[in-house]
Amino acid sequence: MANRWGAVTVLGAAQFVMVLDSTVMNVSISTVVDDLHTTIAAMQTTITFYTLTMAAFMLLGAKLGDVWGRKRALVIGAIVYAIGSGTTAISPNIVILFIGWSVVEGLGAVLVIPAIAALIADNYEGRARVTAFAVIGAASGVAVAVGPLIGGFLTTYASWRYVFAGEVVVMAIVLIFSFLVGDHGGRTPIRIDALSVLLSAAGLVLVVFALLQAKTWGWILPSGGAPFTILGLSPVPFLIALGVLLLWLFFDRQRRLVASGRPPLLDVSLLHLSRLRAGVGSLGVQYTVTAGLFFIIPIYLQLTLGLNALETGLKIFPLSVSLVLFSIAGTVLTRWLSARVIVRIGQLVLVASSLLLVGSVDPELKSALFAVGMFFSGAALGLMASQLGNVTMSAVGESKLSEAGGIQGVFQNLGSSLGTALIGSVLIASLSSGFATAVASSSLSESVKSSVASQTEGGITPVAVSDVPEIAQKAGLNEEDSKTLASLYEQAQLDSIQLSLAALAIISCASLFFSRNLPREVLGRTKTPAASEDTPPSRRRQKVPRTTGR
Repeated sequence: MANRWGAVTVLGAAQFVMVLDSTVMNVSISTVVDDLHTTIAAMQTTITFYTLTMAAFMLLGAKLGDVWGRKRALVIGAIVYAIGSGTTAISPNIVILFIGWSVVEGLGAVLVIPAIAALIADNYEGRARVTAFAVIGAASGVAVAVGPLIGGFLTTYASWRYVFAGEVVVMAIVLIFSFLVGDHGGRTPIRIDALSVLLSAAGLVLVVFALLQAKTWGWILPSGGAPFTILGLSPVPFLIALGVLLLWLFFDRQRRLVASGRPPLLDVSLLHLSRLRAGVGSLGVQYTVTAGLFFIIPIYLQLTLGLNALETGLKIFPLSVSLVLFSIAGTVLTRWLSARVIVRIGQLVLVASSLLLVGSVDPELKSALFAVGMFFSGAALGLMASQLGNVTMSAVGESKLSEAGGIQGVFQNLGSSLGTALIGSVLIASLSSGFATAVASSSLSESVKSSVASQTEGGITPVAVSDVPEIAQKAGLNEEDSKTLASLYEQAQLDSIQLSLAALAIISCASLFFSRNLPREVLGRTKTPAASEDTPPSRRRQKVPRTTGR
């Protein structure tokens, strides 16, 4: 048993580190700013570029896994990532932090992430593969959930640098025990098309960057944070359009390469597979909801309720526990239910739990409704995590595993970026309009109303409710008006958080569209419908009539 599950243990540890980074940095940002004598804006740029690096080179990282061999790509990626983590841990200023974290760690991640997915599929089959992918999904979910707890504890009682030093240790362990991971895929010595790399990287960077900036620049009309306008509009739609154009040129380039007998960076015919589209589409929505949830919940807990990073991590902990439990439960349910049924149960539970969280939002958080909502959110994400990775990677044959892993990584990145952008936009727009409306209809004097309106005309960003009186007094308001303004802002913030959580419920409903083409077969009750042309004869199964309607 130890040998059998050694591979997924090693790969799960690597996956945990890949996801841990962003969650830790988000809760440690203010401390890092003080420690490195930098600004919030510089830190946000650093966080953004970490995502952009992964988005830009994910497909290249997947292809290098074919060229070098998947295990070798994992090892090289782990070494690069460890170097980046070590650099980040000792960084004396923001420039070194940017190089170590945003660039070097990001480049390591684009090798590791596709290799993890491909190696899981290569080392396991049948129900064991479902279980292995559930472990990987649970590792991701736990990293998201306990990241704020780890980051909060170490930032509060030691230093944020220990997190990155710990990552070096974990990646060293991954390297030491990498012998437990088998690689039967071999290597494919091919020439990588540089123009394809450039088109895919530029296209994905523009789309992801625009999504990340939408919450501050505005989706269509420019907000106060937009650095410039184009024809009176926000730069966001133009950047997305340009990115989409470059991606269209990329896909056209891939078809031309295939037609001329040259190897493409991505076999675009993979996207014609309905099961792969269903898998990565559902996975993208899952990451959209997860990113949105972990954007809005810390704002509620820290800015509205005034909890610190450690207390925030503890409030999120029920999600972590249930995610692990239901990732395991999801693998057990495959004995009786199809992947489609299990994922759809998870999606429906996610809608219900989002609505529970909407009802739990109040100024004091005295009821247990919030903990229940977080628990069921984790349960829903755990059920989906137990199935979607396996669905995606099982849709292709042996020779296409790395490419499928790259596609999966791209959709995870796009989903996370879209979740932050959408929910951030809903939060800021509703907060700005709600606060402006509340002030206009309040008992504050006309001069105060006019002053507040002029200072918030370009929109407002979330701040701690406890800081509002001080901000108001610095702006010239007296103590009584400052307290009134703080009360109005608190209610506007609560309303905007509720609306943002309701938006998550709507997005969760939309995920049902993607899951309709997930496998209906119950694992073990029917055989795999048809082997891919890429599947080796030894791994092919005969096609049999479907006997279940699940």
